[in-house]
Amino acid sequence: MTEKEGKSPEPAAGSQDDQSPPVAKNGKNPVRRVTKIVLIVCAVIFAWYIIADRLTPYTDQARIRAVTVPITPRVSGYLAEVNVRLHSRVREGDLIFTLDQRPFDVAIRSAEANLDLAGQSVGAGTATVKAAAARLGVAHAQLDRAQRNYNRTRRVLDNNPGALSQADWDRTETALAQATERVSSSEADLEKAQQLLGDSGPENAQVRVAIAALEQAQLDKAFSIMHAPYDGAIESFNVDVGYYAQAGQPLATFVSGRDVWIQADMRENSLSRIKPGDKVEFTLDVAPGRVFKAKVRSVGYGVDAGDKTNPGGLPTIKGSSGWLRDPQRFPVIISLSGSEAEGYRRVGGQADVVVYTGGNFLFNAIAWTNLRVRSLLSYVR
Repeated sequence: MTEKEGKSPEPAAGSQDDQSPPVAKNGKNPVRRVTKIVLIVCAVIFAWYIIADRLTPYTDQARIRAVTVPITPRVSGYLAEVNVRLHSRVREGDLIFTLDQRPFDVAIRSAEANLDLAGQSVGAGTATVKAAAARLGVAHAQLDRAQRNYNRTRRVLDNNPGALSQADWDRTETALAQATERVSSSEADLEKAQQLLGDSGPENAQVRVAIAALEQAQLDKAFSIMHAPYDGAIESFNVDVGYYAQAGQPLATFVSGRDVWIQADMRENSLSRIKPGDKVEFTLDVAPGRVFKAKVRSVGYGVDAGDKTNPGGLPTIKGSSGWLRDPQRFPVIISLSGSEAEGYRRVGGQADVVVYTGGNFLFNAIAWTNLRVRSLLSYVR
């Protein structure tokens, strides 16, 4: 065999041996190593997602809510005073609208004159009856206002049991009870004054008609002046002096500032550890980079699964459907303190919310960091 024949032929360029995967010096395949690392990272992220969804549930489906009340006159008349403008801030008891008082003053004077005419036939006790009737009219106006406030509060609690605090409800009940007692006291004073007129006084039809007319005139005048029920702001406002206000037709919308909360729509599988009193952090789109603190007030017990809105029924929250079904969401009410996020509380504003349900340092730290990163990213949303 010749020297030329003894040499083994070298593989040609581009042969099958050149296409084999590269092997590291230690004999391990780097592609396989990278694949393992990617799989481990994915498994860690998946495990974190499952655990964090229970320990530190998060949602970006959250909005600021508050009680809204239409400002509706009980009597008709032309606006004589408008003391607010669109988006005005008002305090409890502030004067909002005043109707032209002249027609109501005339009605009161007419009712008083009719009562005087009727009283001339039954004696000097008419003056006492008139004063008692006026006090009764004012008491009825106060009772009506307290009753309407009670009814509004009851409707809010019926629709959302966690919307108001127990202290607010106690104040509403106390105000109604006090107004009822004042009416009872005024009625007793009026009855006493009528009895002092003698046996013929209460039986006189003219006196009874005149007293009822005076009470109605006093009520109408009281209803012609509208005050802010509590601290808040004015929305949906486009009237001015000279506008004819019709009874039962809203003039503006009052947004309560007394009790503002966040409704966070959490996935059903995130509710298992959430309970009232849990610490909450949230961010608002209107304040990028800022993080606010709050607490869980209550967790919803049910939602309407249908597409139609049933007035007075449960809140409707629609979920997407597809190959991967989105879990049902339930409202979690987040209670805001008196000063937290003050100046940024716009009803309907969007928020990102995270709830800290336990003392796990690692997952709390991850959620803490994640929320702040998301808050900074809201600059470019």
